[in-house]
Amino acid sequence: MNETSGRRRPLYRAASVGALAAAALFVLFLAVPVVQLVAVAGGSGLAKLLDDAELRDALALTWLTASVATLLGVVGGTPLAWALARRPFRGRAVVAALLDLPLLIPHPAAGIALLLVLGRDSAAGRALLAFGLRVAGSPGGIVAAMLFVSAPLFISGAREAFARVDPRYEAVARTLGDPAWRVFRRVTLPLSMRGLVAAAVVMWARAVSEFGAIVVLTYNPKVTSVLGYDRFTSYGLPEALPVAAVLVILSLLPLSFLRALRYERGMGGGLAAVAP
Repeated sequence: MNETSGRRRPLYRAASVGALAAAALFVLFLAVPVVQLVAVAGGSGLAKLLDDAELRDALALTWLTASVATLLGVVGGTPLAWALARRPFRGRAVVAALLDLPLLIPHPAAGIALLLVLGRDSAAGRALLAFGLRVAGSPGGIVAAMLFVSAPLFISGAREAFARVDPRYEAVARTLGDPAWRVFRRVTLPLSMRGLVAAAVVMWARAVSEFGAIVVLTYNPKVTSVLGYDRFTSYGLPEALPVAAVLVILSLLPLSFLRALRYERGMGGGLAAVAP
């Protein structure tokens, strides 16, 4: 038995070295393009914000529309996520699958689908136009595209946050006479708050980075991703690099927030980590 283990030990070492080498190559593949982009054009991109009004407008529009889409996703997705996590009902698996579907659709196809439903020639588009609201070719179209592709991420994260709350705490509150809404507000929501905030941040970051659905539904006014594509196709790589670098730096902000949130949770531990 010992001889067999001795013969296998070099194989284990070789497998470990191969796994580490593959992991290192994978990390380099993911990290080097982003690091190089920021290193090459990050400074010029930030400097360009001072004298490039179009870039500033695109960045402000990106922040605003992503924030509105995230707010709508939180308002509409939170009760839906709670129902999926806490209330068994007929067809729940089908509803969950339909909610995940936008994550699987190619994003230009998502934009075409939204244009079919919300465009000026559609029934919904004509009804909205009657009230003076235009979706396609407006900031509302950007919000719709961002919401469509990123809301499933919030719903999935929020569902997991609600599922991690121990039902016994809710049961204790109900035995004390609290109605369901008060139990949700005083027990479920505080205990799941960090997970909900993390899910909202992920949704916001995904909305900021969206391109395919937006470029179909609303090319103008331009968000940052569309502006970068427009400058690349019109002027080439040198003009697109600063815009791309600014977009990467913008994406690093929610990532840093998420890492800080997880660090606090790990330091706090237990219920204190999820309490408001």
